[in-house]
Amino acid sequence: MTNNIYPPDHLLKKWEELIIDEEQNVDLVLYEAFQAGADQELEACCEWFIRDWTDIETADRLRAARRPKPPSLKEQALEALREAESSGCLYANGRSDTIRRALEQLDD
Repeated sequence: MTNNIYPPDHLLKKWEELIIDEEQNVDLVLYEAFQAGADQELEACCEWFIRDWTDIETADRLRAARRPKPPSLKEQALEALREAESSGCLYANGRSDTIRRALEQLDD
């Protein structure tokens, strides 16, 4: 195993083309390259857990902790409802309960 991290050829080609394009912001290309390197390092760590420790669960937990999935639309809506209720901006009379029950019945 090597300790060097190199981007795959297809990413190098993509980034080169983006940098040559005068309308493309070079900073965005650098951020994407930085993220790709971080993702590659994370996957190398997860592979190490699996290969050397046969610990798929820890590898999955590490991956989930370092690259959490964004909240679903349902989770975002429930959070917005909680914020509206706590600020007193939501019309009372049981309407928030109706909205909450409807949101909770939706699939994620």
